[in-house]
Amino acid sequence: MIQLKRTNSNDRTFQLLVKELDIELAVRDGNEHAFYAQYNKLDLIRHAVVAYFGETPVGCGAIKEFSPEVMEVKRMYVPLKHRGQGIASLVLKELEKWARELGYKKCILETGKKQPEAIRLYEKNGYKSIPNYSQYSGVENSVCYEKSI
Repeated sequence: MIQLKRTNSNDRTFQLLVKELDIELAVRDGNEHAFYAQYNKLDLIRHAVVAYFGETPVGCGAIKEFSPEVMEVKRMYVPLKHRGQGIASLVLKELEKWARELGYKKCILETGKKQPEAIRLYEKNGYKSIPNYSQYSGVENSVCYEKSI
């Protein structure tokens, strides 16, 4: 059974999972990785979730305030050997629940066109495509989504 732990970016396990995520994204993003990396710093993340199967960390995600009523979903990751088991959806639902508890009305996020499994995850969980926002405006390989929570 998957256990979900609410934490923050100081959590060592969260940091290790994000390091794995960054290695994977560096390959997928290629020359564009530096652009995206500047928006994925961990120092301001106060709301993170780590998923465990027993003692083994099997996924993570985070939310960060974008505006007074909107949280941005960040740093979603499930290691390759644990994918396809619904772990990312569990993490995402926990993040949405937490955002609701904090009084937010909507979640937004950005993912890349080179991450088709992420796009499927968000669409399967009720996220709707929106025009690219903020720093992602005009970025051809970015895809942005939102969901009312």
